[in-house]
Order: sequence, then C-alpha cells, then structure tokens
Amino acid sequence: MSATATARSLLIVDDDDTFREVLGRALKRRGHAVIATASGAKALSVAKQSRLDAAVVDLRMPDQSGLDLITALHAAQPGVRILMLTGFASIATAVDAMKRGATHYLPKPADADEVLAALFDGTVIDIGTVPAHPLSVARLEWEHIHEVLQRHDGNISATARALKMHRRTLQRKLAKRPVAR
Repeated sequence: MSATATARSLLIVDDDDTFREVLGRALKRRGHAVIATASGAKALSVAKQSRLDAAVVDLRMPDQSGLDLITALHAAQPGVRILMLTGFASIATAVDAMKRGATHYLPKPADADEVLAALFDGTVIDIGTVPAHPLSVARLEWEHIHEVLQRHDGNISATARALKMHRRTLQRKLAKRPVAR
C-alpha cells in the first residue's frame, strides 16, 4: 500500500511551530486528517479522544520528553504507529524510542513523503550518516544539561545530583549563553 492510498488520521507533536505547520500542511495536501500540537499533554488528550492511525513525535519538547510521550500514546492507543522525529538524532535515543514502541525514527529535516514512507511503507531510512555540520561537544553538553534540568522541573540541586556535578559548577554553566551549534 502506498503512503497516499488511504487517508489516515495523523497527530504531529513538535514544539517548532514552523516545522509543525509546514509538515501538517504537506500531509493535509496528501489527503490526510492532521491534528498538530506543540504540547505532549495536549497530544495525549487528543489520543484519548480521537482515533489515530499514526503520530509524529519530536524528541525534545518543553513540557516532556518525546520518549515518555511514546509510552503514553501507546497506553492510550495500543495500535498507533509512532515516528520519532528529532534534530538531535543519536543511536542511543533511536534504540530507546524503538524499545518504547516507536515504529520508526528519523533525523530532521524530513519531508512529508519520508514521514509517510517511514510510518506506513516500512521503508528503512539510514540514520547512521553523520550530518554535514554535527553539533559541537560544548553544544551537546549544554543541550544535555538543559534536558536534565527540564526533567527536574528547573530544580538546580536535583539536576546537579543527577549530573553528578557540583551545584555551583552547574550554576556557572547555566549562566552562560547557549554555545553556537
């Protein structure tokens, strides 16, 4: 069955407004019903109220991790197909996403045809290629610190313990501006 043979109900969960809107419009042009949201909580609410064929979930969102959302979406709708889509692709998160029930995992940028192929055609897309401009180690550290801080609801002491870092060292790192990609 081709990706455009049947209209499907798709949920897009991504905090990047532009990407979410562009992907949503492209999927609608291909005849699919699309619900798009920036919030994991809103996505879970939609999943509890509407029948979904598939969901496209971003890894990093302000209110929760996309990995946790995969588990919650499967609890709400056990048969839903889930694509983890991220600008921070790594083998570790790909494995974790698949263990939690993701059908597929793609690095950004991905277009509507790649999304549909990954969700419904079983197309294997190589995620092992190194991006032309990978993130620097300093930027990866900054991203990781902020992800852990978010998981601990902004609690610096809890974040420092989780990172096995002295609290003052963490405060100094947090006071700096984001490192260039």
